[in-house]
Amino acid sequence: MSTYAKPERWKNPGKKLFPHQVGFTSPPHDFDAAPTDFLRIAPETVGAHGRMLHVPGYAHELSQRKHNFHLLEEFVECMANNGADVCGQVGTNWVHASGTTPDEIRGFCDRIGDTYETPFHMAGLCLVDGLRELGAEKIALNSVYYWPDWRDGIARFLRQAGFNLVYFGNFVDLGLYETQQEVNDLSWIFPGEAAARSMQRLAEQAPDVDAYVVNGMPNFRRADGLPERMVAREVELEALVGRPIVSSDSALYWRIFKTLGLAPRRAQGRLLSTLLKGACN
Repeated sequence: MSTYAKPERWKNPGKKLFPHQVGFTSPPHDFDAAPTDFLRIAPETVGAHGRMLHVPGYAHELSQRKHNFHLLEEFVECMANNGADVCGQVGTNWVHASGTTPDEIRGFCDRIGDTYETPFHMAGLCLVDGLRELGAEKIALNSVYYWPDWRDGIARFLRQAGFNLVYFGNFVDLGLYETQQEVNDLSWIFPGEAAARSMQRLAEQAPDVDAYVVNGMPNFRRADGLPERMVAREVELEALVGRPIVSSDSALYWRIFKTLGLAPRRAQGRLLSTLLKGACN
């Protein structure tokens, strides 16, 4: 049994910088946009803090995620000690890198949350919960920049969660690039039109689904060159394909808002907009 106790001072709202405090962690060696993107749509009563995992020699390999899975617990303990109300883990691959199932990941998140008195949400599991929130059963997956083993891992995870995954493919499978190396060389940032092109091609492969899924955290350059993630593009892309889109970033933010009992400041895609309709608890 754990002997951890969250510092008593955080039970006093007057000791906190913000009424609602969110901790984020991202994979090593990535300057992550999650805290910034989250704050852009959050009420001003919310504060966010990031803590990058430290893995020397990190090369984005699934085996490295598996061997450093324990760092996620260290992150939550650190955030709990510093007054976070909820923690979010960016990086969809962590849920399947060790061959774990959705039930095993949920058990891990529940244990960590209970131990450190701070709810903990992993992006890959949030995809599952977001799809269930929308009542989706038949889905297709845009695996964007994912390497083949990443793509296959998250596809397995979604099927283990009970979804009818009728198609899954990355940018190479969808015909946007000829080789995975071309995709890798762009370092997660793609031309703005790649967002619409990839979703259109996904819809052509699987037109009859309940929802489309986008894993990972791809960035798409807008006209002025600023990269934007799916949460900034989801309204226009949902209109384009005529279906809800559940992306890793929007699903993670949705789950965090839901835990806090809050909603975004403005209309977003279908999933986040459920919170604007009084669906949060």
